[in-house]
Amino acid sequence: MADRADVIPPELAVTLDGLFSERVRRSPDAVAYTDFDEASGEWRDHTWAQMDRLIGRWQAALQREPLQPGDRVAIILRNSPTWVALDQAAMGLGLVLVPLYTQDRPDNVAYIIQNCGAKLLLFEKPEQWAAFADVKEQLASLVRVLCLQPLQGTPADPRLSSVAAWLPESGGAFQHVNRDPHRLASIIYTSGTTGRPKGVMLSHHNMLSNAYNAVRLFDVSAQDTFLSFLPLSHTFERTCGYYLTVMAGARVAYARSITQLAEDLVTIRPTLLISVPRIYERVYAAIKAKLADGPAARRKLFELATAVGWARFEHQQGRGPWRPGFLLWPVLQKLVADKVLARLGGRLRAAVSGGAALPPDVARVFIGLGLPLLQGYGLTETSPVVSGNRVENNVPASIGQPIPGVQVKIGDRDALLVKGPNVMLGYWQNPEATKAMFTADGWLNTGDTARINGEGRIFITGRLKEIIVLSNGEKVPPVDMEAAIARDPFFEQVMVIGEGKPYLSVFVVPNKELWVKAAAEHGLDPASPLSARTQQAEQLVLERINAQIKAFPGYAQIRRATVIPEAWTIENGLLTPTLKLKRARVLDQHRTEYEQLYAGH
Repeated sequence: MADRADVIPPELAVTLDGLFSERVRRSPDAVAYTDFDEASGEWRDHTWAQMDRLIGRWQAALQREPLQPGDRVAIILRNSPTWVALDQAAMGLGLVLVPLYTQDRPDNVAYIIQNCGAKLLLFEKPEQWAAFADVKEQLASLVRVLCLQPLQGTPADPRLSSVAAWLPESGGAFQHVNRDPHRLASIIYTSGTTGRPKGVMLSHHNMLSNAYNAVRLFDVSAQDTFLSFLPLSHTFERTCGYYLTVMAGARVAYARSITQLAEDLVTIRPTLLISVPRIYERVYAAIKAKLADGPAARRKLFELATAVGWARFEHQQGRGPWRPGFLLWPVLQKLVADKVLARLGGRLRAAVSGGAALPPDVARVFIGLGLPLLQGYGLTETSPVVSGNRVENNVPASIGQPIPGVQVKIGDRDALLVKGPNVMLGYWQNPEATKAMFTADGWLNTGDTARINGEGRIFITGRLKEIIVLSNGEKVPPVDMEAAIARDPFFEQVMVIGEGKPYLSVFVVPNKELWVKAAAEHGLDPASPLSARTQQAEQLVLERINAQIKAFPGYAQIRRATVIPEAWTIENGLLTPTLKLKRARVLDQHRTEYEQLYAGH
């Protein structure tokens, strides 16, 4: 249990902007945020009191615009104190924030701005505005467009201004127009793996209550430092890496970029980490690749350390016996565990994984090395946290137990149903979609299938929609197989296919460096798309694939494979901004390859 002494309860905060003001009152001189100043090349700190003054300046500027409480304000910006300042300033004036992904495509951003009728847009670089040239007609609702950087060479638009010119030197006190916790605070658009994204409406109380109950999963205090790298447009980061940290008084450092994350972890040395599984998988893949290239003795030592560490973990959790091998742990910790965890800064007390399923072998390695890795579960529509594991009660294969205040049950077709103060108000101007998300008696259907054991612990078993039905009637959840295949660092991306067909096939995007190496060893030209289509290339990847999925049932075996040289990205429209596969689009893009895999069937 967390020390609740300095955790601000929702009843006292009332609203999300009220929460921030209460934190400023309690600890004005403590460091709230740390970011990297590109001009000086140095990290800089911002206290809660400094942030309060910055928010006052943003409010003064917003009040000069023709904005009324309830109007929507959109932001497409990397995580930063500026993101927080606009969020707080807007909510304090009763405005509704609409966060957008910096990597999203212009047509998708334009659709969201038009759909919610946003009046103001803040973005970072002039190039982002230039990218809207072909969809300008969808931006008619905007009355003010703000660019964080200087506007050199940007086409003139009376609505367009640089933040430096628009923001006053000083502002008044932080104002709080709204005192209704159930009022709309934000519209967060879901990624939309199929069709257009839908705007999830979340109230102040939705997110406040969720942050307050989520903080019970692990200790958080003013002594903690978070490293923020998931985008704040992702509800997981926004609730747990932002509002929760304000509630507990923790410091947040903003990573420079994902590519510089390894350096930033060592520099910032966070005590708590919140991430999607992909980051842990990347670290794990890098460890595996390094061990594969090193001496066998080093690999054996690593395997011994993780095996002993895992057995210790199971013993500490009350699920395993004491073993004499535990006496080796101090040596193994020094030789192996401490060196690996030093890459994550060396101070982590816990790491949280959410947003997608955490592969069991990835969890086993980090936990075996002594890092409490806690898997949780949620979705945008639940603000987002539904459940999570705790350090003292951690079953990595599960998504833990519901957080306080949240109820779960199993519905028709084993669907996981949720009720609680964190459940959304509905979808923006979409009553049909809202109605479809709820059962007749008011439970939200998550779309995931699950089972709940006698301890109330939840195990996700699949997706209601993401099931491949083979022509023989066998049902295969592709996500499980894809996760198993992707554990081999050779594969960057994987998509299992075979709906209505007699057997399963797969599209794979290989790791570029490992593909070059493997292709050269097998006499293939790694730069040639034709080489990737050869039978030799197919056999090469099938061997690796089948080594990863040998535990699956006989009907769930991969018979054919196609190597796709070019990655699926947000930019080419094949990934959502939260990096989920747009399966229908990938299939359309590779229709020719798909037909070749099933020629004659």
